[in-house]
Amino acid sequence: MERVDKILQHEKFLKCLRKNKKAEKGRIFCRHNLVHFLDVARIAWILNLEKGLNLDRELIYAAALLHDIGKYKQYKKGIPHEQASAVMAPEILFDCGFSEEETKCIVEAIKRHRDKTVAEEENLNGILYLADKASRPCYCCEAADLCNWEKEKRVLNIKY
Repeated sequence: MERVDKILQHEKFLKCLRKNKKAEKGRIFCRHNLVHFLDVARIAWILNLEKGLNLDRELIYAAALLHDIGKYKQYKKGIPHEQASAVMAPEILFDCGFSEEETKCIVEAIKRHRDKTVAEEENLNGILYLADKASRPCYCCEAADLCNWEKEKRVLNIKY
C-alpha cells in the first residue's frame, strides 16, 4: 500500500492530525485521530470483504485516513468537517499518486460519510459511512453518560 504510506507521511496530512489533536485537547468524547482513522479503515476493509464488493484496499484506506482531517475546522470555523475534509483531500491524494477518477470516488465518500442515506449503498460511500459509525467503542466509554449520541446509534458490543 505504497500510496497509503505516502498519505501517512504527507506534510498536509500530518499538519491536520496535529490541528485536530490541538482542537480536541481536553475532549472527553471520541477523538478524530490516527487511531480512529485506522479503526475506520480496518472496519471498512472487513465490510468490503463480507459484502464481496472487491473495492481496492488503497481506496478504502485513503478514504478512511482522510475522512476527518478537517475536523479542526468544524471546531474553529463552524465548517462541517466532511466538507472541510473533502476540500483538503484532493491535494494529498494527487501528491500520493491517486488518479483523478480515484480521487473523485474517495472525495465523494468523504463528503457523504455522515449522510445516512448512503448506508445501504454497496460502494465506498456505504462502507465508509458504516465503518465510521461502527468504529466508536461506546461499550467502554467513560464519557457515555455525557454523550449526546442517540442511544440507538451507540456501539454497545464488538462486531469488528
